[in-house]
Amino acid sequence: MSVKSPGSVSRGVWLGAHIGISEGFDRAPVIGREIGCEAIQIFSKSPQMWKGVPIPVEAAERFRRAVVEQGLKATAVHHGYLLNLANPKDGPRKQSLLTLVDELQRAGLLGVNDLIIHPGAHLGSGVEPGIDLIAQGLNAALNEVPDGRVRILLENAAGQGTTIGSTFAELRSILDKVEQRARVGVTLDTCHLFAAGIDIRGPEAYGAMIDQLEADLGVAEVHAFHLNDAQGELGSHLDRHENIGQGSIGLEGFGPFVRDARWANVPGYLETPLDDRGYSRYEKDLRQLRSTLTPALRARPKARSPRRRSVRATMAK
Repeated sequence: MSVKSPGSVSRGVWLGAHIGISEGFDRAPVIGREIGCEAIQIFSKSPQMWKGVPIPVEAAERFRRAVVEQGLKATAVHHGYLLNLANPKDGPRKQSLLTLVDELQRAGLLGVNDLIIHPGAHLGSGVEPGIDLIAQGLNAALNEVPDGRVRILLENAAGQGTTIGSTFAELRSILDKVEQRARVGVTLDTCHLFAAGIDIRGPEAYGAMIDQLEADLGVAEVHAFHLNDAQGELGSHLDRHENIGQGSIGLEGFGPFVRDARWANVPGYLETPLDDRGYSRYEKDLRQLRSTLTPALRARPKARSPRRRSVRATMAK
């Protein structure tokens, strides 16, 4: 078995969340720290836009400074929803390439560690042709930004429709075709794993998942997680996130990620549902995740600035 026992005193993923930027880029790190995050993910623009308004250099500098001041361990930009590098039609695929280059440059300006993208959907052309197109798009984008320090991470899919990347093997096939190999990796979404038919509930299932991951993709390729419970059942292909412990995965499915020392330098970002109470549901989800640690490791990071009475979410997810 590849998994450590639940009683291990080790510590796994850095716990974080997706934070809105409506109050300004520099407020996102502060808000993240206030609610107990060790890492944050943001959108750099509306996820429904091909290209965003240019980020002022001063705003990017304030964001980078706030990340350092708040002591965050990792940061990421999540690409918008329009991107589809596997689109078999030339026009939309070229538009996707342009928006990927733009987003990669924006992420570089903000100084984040990673740019997380959905690989795409082949729309009927077939998985293998789709994989080839995704790799071609990644190669072209990386060549357009030759000195970039931001790593592109492919997010696993839930297996809905013609999406590519719901299996570790498909993700590996894409990575193997990328020329600048060190500049790409993978983000694993727990809801998507479960929806795609990969069980992670409890030590035995988690250990089997790790074995499959190592055999088909490689543990070293995973540089981030999205920690989301699932509304759908195992293998449902339903991409619907739920709050931690409230869905079909349940709290026991997250303990191994939080305790597994192999993820000690890997961020895990919440993308769970919010409501009109703002980030209070994130705070509860973070507490739930930390409850799976031994008492000595449960302490949340202290905020570096005074706590505001009310912070409202502006997430599009």
